[in-house]
Amino acid sequence: MKDLLLMRAAAIEKLEAFAPRMGRRYASGRNYDHGPGRHNAVSVLSPYVRRRIVTEEELVRAAVSHHGPDGAEKFIQEVVWRGYFKGWLERRPGIWTGYRNGVVADRAALEADRRLCKRVAAAEDGATGLDCFDAWVQELVETGYLHNHARMWFASIWIFTLGLPWRLGADFFLRHLLDGDPASNTLGWRWVAGLHTRGKAYEAKAWNIAKFTNQRFTPRDTDLADDIEPLQATEPEGLPPVSPLRDVHAPEPGVPTALLITEEDCCLDAFNPADLDLCATATLAASRLRSDLPTATGVERFETEALADAAARLDLTAETLSAGKPSDLAAWAQRQGARQIATAYIPQGPLRDWFDQAELTLQAAGIALTEWRRPWDELIWRHASAGFFKVKKQIPDILDRMEIA
Repeated sequence: MKDLLLMRAAAIEKLEAFAPRMGRRYASGRNYDHGPGRHNAVSVLSPYVRRRIVTEEELVRAAVSHHGPDGAEKFIQEVVWRGYFKGWLERRPGIWTGYRNGVVADRAALEADRRLCKRVAAAEDGATGLDCFDAWVQELVETGYLHNHARMWFASIWIFTLGLPWRLGADFFLRHLLDGDPASNTLGWRWVAGLHTRGKAYEAKAWNIAKFTNQRFTPRDTDLADDIEPLQATEPEGLPPVSPLRDVHAPEPGVPTALLITEEDCCLDAFNPADLDLCATATLAASRLRSDLPTATGVERFETEALADAAARLDLTAETLSAGKPSDLAAWAQRQGARQIATAYIPQGPLRDWFDQAELTLQAAGIALTEWRRPWDELIWRHASAGFFKVKKQIPDILDRMEIA
């Protein structure tokens, strides 16, 4: 048991080490990509935060504790931006559905276009001949990480310089990023493409890459596309209307309960699951659902360790499940004698798609699927209906309501 209690401990250690740099140093240095193993201007905590091994609230509390809300303003905004993206996708779930369907269509187009297929393969192999892009491919594949600025340059080059389908680029990221998050990844690529903020695409510029890589890369202006046009023509109907947040049904006490731990939240101790009538506990490995192509080994390994760590911290013996046939979940819960499954909130993404199918057989078996949703999410997501500015204005109130001072 003791050996498993390592992942959160490592994350907290990284958090405490970076906290003194969450103020001015972060604000002034966060855009610089110093290369693999040298990302010292940013926390590199995103793989842990994505799984809530450490939470956004803990990051912000540390930042405010060391620098105050004004001194840590930029760091806090970047943390809240992640919540904004997740809430935005929750309020427009059709965007996720459109992305998944679009990936399928793009894959079919590759089969009919050998030249396009070769160009995508060259990009994914880091064999384009553009030094910066090929180096980022290598870093991504080998480490499972890219600096956020590099992700923007990469996506812009993929879309506008190489002329490749943006959804295949997003899928490539999601398969390899340790912090691969359906909302941040999908909406980040859409933002670069000019689909999120309609009509405003992100253009990778040679001088910008040279400056913020400290001249590690010095592409020529002619290496990159200019006069880029947002991809609005691919979605002429515009953005779908905003939907209300999905209702959440919390687990009921006194009901035989199966506790399910997923990578969407590995800090279930915050919800006091021991107060429930637990008849079984399981972890659910689901990173393979990210794509119809194989997910990187490093991603699956990180998920496995995170889930084991989460169960160990609860001091519970957990069965290991894998997201195979959705109907298997109901069969497992029935074998345990459970009348409800309790888990942390499952937001829009491949696991939500899987649960939507699983819930049909759960309902038929008389088993309720119940979820906990964090107050942090509730406070941010209610404002995530338009641009980030609407959420940004609410940050002081969010901190106040979370009693972060």
